[in-house]
Amino acid sequence: MKKEPLRIAIAGLGTVGSHVVQILEKQKDHLFKATGNGIEIIAICARDKNAERGFDISPYQWFDDPVKMATEAKVDAVVELIGGTTLAKDVVDAALNANKDVITANKALLAKHGNTLAELTSSKGLELRYEAAVAGGIPVIKTINEGLVGNDISAVYGILNGTSNYILTQMDKEGKTFAEALKEAQDLGYAEADPALDVNGGDAAHKLAILSSIAFSHQIDLSSIATKGIEKITLDDIKQAEAQNCVIKLIGAATLENGVVSANVQPTLVPFSSPLASIHGSTNAVLVKASEVGEILMTGPGAGGPETASAVVADIVDLAHDHELFPLNQPVKGMPEATFNKVEIGTDLPKLT
Repeated sequence: MKKEPLRIAIAGLGTVGSHVVQILEKQKDHLFKATGNGIEIIAICARDKNAERGFDISPYQWFDDPVKMATEAKVDAVVELIGGTTLAKDVVDAALNANKDVITANKALLAKHGNTLAELTSSKGLELRYEAAVAGGIPVIKTINEGLVGNDISAVYGILNGTSNYILTQMDKEGKTFAEALKEAQDLGYAEADPALDVNGGDAAHKLAILSSIAFSHQIDLSSIATKGIEKITLDDIKQAEAQNCVIKLIGAATLENGVVSANVQPTLVPFSSPLASIHGSTNAVLVKASEVGEILMTGPGAGGPETASAVVADIVDLAHDHELFPLNQPVKGMPEATFNKVEIGTDLPKLT
């Protein structure tokens, strides 16, 4: 029996949202063959209807209000690419309460509201997908949730913020000061005009909260992740690290031992011998320690329009395939709150072991 196409609405047509539309248009025939039913964009929404986006908006129903679109558009799923935790939360709530699946790239939303959203999703028998929320184009969520499902995971850590990694790379390789490297990152579009969440470790903490939850099967708990950024790293710190055969990286790390989670984000001395030492520029890297396969290192672009859009499209295709998964890999009601070890972050840089 022929299946109907998966009908979607897209809220947010910035760099990522526009690339999602372009990929779906360009790959329409291929995606039809891959899914057996195809994917159809029905409705779109953004702040400015007249902005140049690289595609024709006329084939799609336009909404000025994303909450109204999530409620009223005749679709199977809503793709939330607005960002932030206020309007985006309203859009996701509206979609779920209208019995529509949700795909999002919003790590801040998930880190803050992921438990309640996952519970609402499961209670309605819906899907909440978020591959693009962690490490951009690297399929980290799918690897942990599906590829490593037969493993016990004891640690997940890595370079989770491309902006900070770019700044530290420029300080290390080019001898630039923090301020000079940050300005360059902003000029290249790697850093926002207000780079606080990137350089203070907040963005990496959002991602680590999600990774820790799915890796160790506990509810998301952002407040228990000790966090320190790179703002006070100096060229002298870089030279001292080199004297110890190390490079400084902003590392997000979570470990599970005897049922207790330890999680932190902080600048760390990474030995030259570690594979993470060679991760330069805006590249992200996630290392997972698992019982049956040992260590798996995944590297790739952690941000960017096409890269993040690629992960969003992968989630859309999974929905079209009817791949059913719990949002946090199991029912939230059956998940314990994590028991966290209180990590103290001192003034000295720790060394990665």
